[in-house]
Amino acid sequence: MLETKCLHSLEKVFPDDDRNESPYSRATALRGEQFSFQVAYRNQSQHTLRNITARVSSGLSGLSAKLSIRHVGLVPSEFPCYPDHDEHIIRSSAGLFPDPLHPIPESGLHMPAQQWRSVWISVELSETTISGTYPIVITFEQDNGELLAEETFELEIIPATLPEQKLIHTEWFHTDCLSNYYEVEVFSEAHWSYIEKYIQTAVRNGMNMLLTPLFTPPLDTKVGGERPTVQLVDVLKDGDTYSFSFERLQRWIEICDRSGMRYFEFSHLFTQWGAKHAPKIVAAEKGSLVQIFGWDTDATGDSYKSFLNQLLPALVSFLKEHELESRSYFHISDEPSLEHLPWYKSASEIMQSHLSDFPIIDALSNIEFYQAGLVENPIPGNNHIEPFLESGVSNLWTYYCCVQYKEVSNRFFNMPSARNRIMGLQMYKFAIKGFLHWGYNFWNAQYSERQLNPFLTTDADYAFPSGDSFLVYPGEEGPIESLRMVVFHEALQDMRALELLESLVGREQTLALLEEGLSEAITFDSYPREAGWLLSCREKINQNIKLLSVV
Repeated sequence: MLETKCLHSLEKVFPDDDRNESPYSRATALRGEQFSFQVAYRNQSQHTLRNITARVSSGLSGLSAKLSIRHVGLVPSEFPCYPDHDEHIIRSSAGLFPDPLHPIPESGLHMPAQQWRSVWISVELSETTISGTYPIVITFEQDNGELLAEETFELEIIPATLPEQKLIHTEWFHTDCLSNYYEVEVFSEAHWSYIEKYIQTAVRNGMNMLLTPLFTPPLDTKVGGERPTVQLVDVLKDGDTYSFSFERLQRWIEICDRSGMRYFEFSHLFTQWGAKHAPKIVAAEKGSLVQIFGWDTDATGDSYKSFLNQLLPALVSFLKEHELESRSYFHISDEPSLEHLPWYKSASEIMQSHLSDFPIIDALSNIEFYQAGLVENPIPGNNHIEPFLESGVSNLWTYYCCVQYKEVSNRFFNMPSARNRIMGLQMYKFAIKGFLHWGYNFWNAQYSERQLNPFLTTDADYAFPSGDSFLVYPGEEGPIESLRMVVFHEALQDMRALELLESLVGREQTLALLEEGLSEAITFDSYPREAGWLLSCREKINQNIKLLSVV
């Protein structure tokens, strides 16, 4: 009645699939790793099976508490890709795509007739997990206890531990979207609770830097429009004199500290796409809260420069007082183009006059900004990174968004998961120091013109291909992870595994192993496309680590 098959995490299971691939029922993992695989199932009867219990268990003492099983949900995509997409996609038509990883309901799963679906199994290994090979058993039972199907997956735990993640990784955290969706007041106790839950989920999936809204971030906002105020810095205005309170910022940092978040990127102090205006900033003046800067502010004018000349020394003092200098990064403006150079230059001069001891990072793809000395830490898109690599930019980061959809890695719904995961190997090869993406939880239409339900609209209202604008879904109690988020975390773990191997055999030998047997060297737009190659590569890395590790 129930057909089942073990699959790796890089498969995307669609209801109408014809599953002809070989089962994937054995793998290796390192200590400190989160390993995932799937069990696909198809109800072969002519009616819906209801209230089916799916369980996972293991013979390893203590491992059961570290096992989780979720069901892969389907969400609609009306805009899966641009018309001129490349050929490296799964499908181009609108439809239902597998993405959210839902907790299995207490009442069990409902299984429609003649449709493929899957459950997602994750194994979280600690640094002290005992090495060896262990069976992981997945069972499906009816509510009367009758066994419908059983699958066994063998996981070998290698006696070596993944090193700590070196890559700085940020997915932009949209604080206002939490307030909007859950209908809670900004920075109320309920809002703080959701903020902490979403930070914890981010950390668990390899994010170690958090977009921190000193003021309401001037991101993805219609010119002249505004997003809800999410300002961590309190401002008191007395004529042309300003004073500042950082109490809410301190609470934010305390939450990050106990959640394991390492770095802070302070929100942009100039508007997106040009640095021409100030972000929305409110202040207490004569007993009332009023907006003092925004779209009507000339970013090059004396008024805003005076404000920054008072703010930035106070903020630097706060950061030094709390020993946050090595954890703090700043932004000027997101994605400026060459036509914006004069405004960006003015903004950069103000920022550098106060923040010369801090990294200033910005997503931009024209190397002229770096060559002019306006930003020491540029973040080019992975489709525009070659000139930056050729120029030997130190501490180079990269990013992608909706524009990076031809040849390079990305993670739209309609792209194979291998195209998502390959990024880890690429970033290792090119010694990339940081990765940025704009959409951790952007649940708005483009330019934030209205709020959306991300379970129903996954393309920001036909603005970006589904999978670009968010990585998590809003569950009743907190975040629901996506398979895209977990797969990208696997990419980060691949990178860490290569770094471990490098510590044992050196970088030259590690790179040779990585590209062994390939007809072309790996670049950001040329790389093996097959999931099988990527999984085999990781197994090869693991086996070499196993041979070189002391038990």
